[in-house]
Amino acid sequence: MKIGILTSGGDCPGLNAVIRGAVLKGIKVHGQEFVGFRDGWRGVVEGDVMELPRQSVRGISKQGGTILGTSRTNPFEGSGGPEVIKDNLKRLGIDAIIAIGGEGTLAAAKRLTDAGLKIVGVPKTVDNDLDATDYTFGFDTAVQIATEAIDRLRTTGESHHRTMIAEVMGRHVGWIALHAGMASGAHAILIPEQKVSMDQVTEWVNEAHDRGRAPLVVVAEGFVPEGQETPHSERGLDTFGRPRLGGIAEQLAPELEARTGIETRATVLGHIQRGGVPSAFDRVLATRLGMAAIDSVVDKRWGTMVSLNGTDIVHVGFDAALGNLKVVPQSRYDEAAILFG
Repeated sequence: MKIGILTSGGDCPGLNAVIRGAVLKGIKVHGQEFVGFRDGWRGVVEGDVMELPRQSVRGISKQGGTILGTSRTNPFEGSGGPEVIKDNLKRLGIDAIIAIGGEGTLAAAKRLTDAGLKIVGVPKTVDNDLDATDYTFGFDTAVQIATEAIDRLRTTGESHHRTMIAEVMGRHVGWIALHAGMASGAHAILIPEQKVSMDQVTEWVNEAHDRGRAPLVVVAEGFVPEGQETPHSERGLDTFGRPRLGGIAEQLAPELEARTGIETRATVLGHIQRGGVPSAFDRVLATRLGMAAIDSVVDKRWGTMVSLNGTDIVHVGFDAALGNLKVVPQSRYDEAAILFG
């Protein structure tokens, strides 16, 4: 059997470990053959592939990024579509696809599976927002990177007696902000799931300042302040029609400074959160998911993705992954909020 692997959407620490896990198990246990599609769905639509023999994945689990490249190509736009992809797979002798990606990638994979293609999925998102898995690889690394960066911002804030606002990733959910904020001792954590007024944020900042602290605010990019309808976005839409977020910290900083009289600086961590080498946890999780994806292919579980349930790897349908976002529950936010101010 010949299997094609693709990585799509934003890059994420652990992608290479998934590829390595799948290729090693497929070759050693099942005698399978592998190719990689270059740059995600673009490679599938254009039939652009590279061979993936065993030696090609040697030592890559500790590397960040993806050896296959990635893009935000929509396989249904332009010259794409199910029939074009079927023709490419037939010409290349590819029997099945392992698609590694987030919500957009898995939604495209489901549509293609419904059209008759043989696809299994591996969930990928640093935001940790897919409801059908307890954790996604890349999240642990992103939290560690964000926490280290915020720790560094804090020393600057304390030296200059400033309020520091750190903006982290989190389009729809605030898991990175919650974990990194708690780990770094933030005085306020602002996430998409919670409508918080500027009066409340101001109160938290003033409380911290009155105790002689340099206030630290951690905000997810998708946070919507009370009275505002949509997340802050100035960069248009991506190829899947979603707003490109970023800049909410820059919007909050001058207003918070005007309210408190405390010099306030904003830092957007951005892509640094998903760059570099994956953590040990993410390397292990990604490797296990890659190996489990081979089981999905062998068992012909088309239209499913592998998932972490407790400490076990299980198989769930794409519908389960796409049906609901895994939001931060109220109890977790209330727990963190005890530490605010």
